[in-house]
Amino acid sequence: MKILVINGVNLNMVGIREPEVYGKKDFKSLVKFIVLEGKKRNIKVTHFQSNSEGEICTKIQKAYDKYDGIIINAGAYTHTSIAILDALKAVGIPTVEVHISDIYQREEFRHKSFISLYAEKVIAGKGFGGYSEALQYFKDKTAC
Repeated sequence: MKILVINGVNLNMVGIREPEVYGKKDFKSLVKFIVLEGKKRNIKVTHFQSNSEGEICTKIQKAYDKYDGIIINAGAYTHTSIAILDALKAVGIPTVEVHISDIYQREEFRHKSFISLYAEKVIAGKGFGGYSEALQYFKDKTAC
């Protein structure tokens, strides 16, 4: 199984940006965690991070017919990007949306997610563990 993990805008600042919200572990630790969690489940994980909406859309388009699933934390683009939603819909790859913080317990503008209009599952507020849960979701889905 091959899963593409996409982290969007400002996720590279995890551990620096608002540690009371996102925790103190840095971005390098997040990527290492995701890869290790994939290995535990015999899932090949490819990780991508960009602060550019267009680059994220291009990566999603290039994933067509190459990945079994996408895990995406688009950061603030979650709440603004119809383009990312459309890219996900265009490729038709099963998708899980992940957020380190609980977006539903934060500012009102963060409660709206365009990505959730396509994603099969949304995981929010579980820190790095949300990525692990998303990987397990895909593992369990293929076992059925």
